[in-house]
Amino acid sequence: MKCPKCETINPPDSKFCKECATPLPSGAQDKSSFTRTLETGTDELTRGTVFASRYEIIEELGTGGMGRVYRVHDIQLNEEVALKLIKPEIAAEKRVVERFRNELRTARKITHKNVCRMHDLHEEGKTLYLTMEYVRGEDLKSLLHRMKSLTIGAAISTARQIAEGLDEAHKLGIVHRDLKPGNIMIDKDGNAKIMDFGIARVRQEKGITGEGAVIGTPEYMSPEQVEGKEADQRSDMYALGVILYEMVTGRVPFEGGTPFSVALRQKSETPVNPRTLSPQIPQSLSSLILRCLEKSREKRYQSAAEMLGDLRKIEDGLPTTEKLRSLKRFSTSREITVKFNLKKLSIPAAGLIVLIIAAAVLLLWPRHKKSGLAGVWIAARF
Repeated sequence: MKCPKCETINPPDSKFCKECATPLPSGAQDKSSFTRTLETGTDELTRGTVFASRYEIIEELGTGGMGRVYRVHDIQLNEEVALKLIKPEIAAEKRVVERFRNELRTARKITHKNVCRMHDLHEEGKTLYLTMEYVRGEDLKSLLHRMKSLTIGAAISTARQIAEGLDEAHKLGIVHRDLKPGNIMIDKDGNAKIMDFGIARVRQEKGITGEGAVIGTPEYMSPEQVEGKEADQRSDMYALGVILYEMVTGRVPFEGGTPFSVALRQKSETPVNPRTLSPQIPQSLSSLILRCLEKSREKRYQSAAEMLGDLRKIEDGLPTTEKLRSLKRFSTSREITVKFNLKKLSIPAAGLIVLIIAAAVLLLWPRHKKSGLAGVWIAARF
């Protein structure tokens, strides 16, 4: 068996390379699928490729501001994780890489069910990569794109879970700075998990106003972030207010043709009352959202814990049927979709089979046995 890293030939029953101690693929796996990333390049990570002699590629999940993300199998730990390959232009900056390491070291302290765990930051050749918990489900952005808006119960439940995750992070002095639907995963059970803590601080760009640095996504940025000021936990409260606004109305408070125009509106305009767009929104929830969206951070919720108290009160006041409308019934997976389609098609398929059998009987049955034929036809129909 050839080692995928140093290409040393090992006995067929070896689990580790005798030369470099790299874990070897089991005999049951297709050895032709294992290739070296340094030979193929990171743009060619197809299913079966083993990256860094450890992570077998299962599928590409998407691309973002930091780089490309894959679902992989960690051969050493025998579990699925998410692998994020950092863009070369970001990885080339030593100062940025060092800051990345510091932020990740801090983010790893967060251990909460509503926060996606960050694992490690490593380098393979000239490629910088990050590993994190893999969440089976879909991000809130794609869910909202598919459904437009959520029920009041589902929206409050999701916002509460996000606030619980933020509360744990804020207690550790960690601010997200780029909270948005694309950074929130909804797992197969309908639970929300916040992703990418610590990454936003690394993605610093020149400020829109020319002063300081702007970190975030314009539609979800607080006014102080637009001005290039330092973000604190109240900036995360603003972003959560935008997300909640979008969940119940189907749109963000401020839109525009360019990021610059959106940022200016965040700074200077008052958002439309969400009840104006969706009258079924409770007054208490509308007031909560508008408090999150105050321009002055002194007027917003000062902590996630404070907001959580009001969210729980509103949730407790909802009808029982509304409380039960969690995101579990909205989340999708390939397995669920396939099962649903097969179940849905089972009845018409059975009817088609019966008709085919009946047609065969009609063609093959002797014509003079009319009474018997009538019996078979009646049986086939029922």
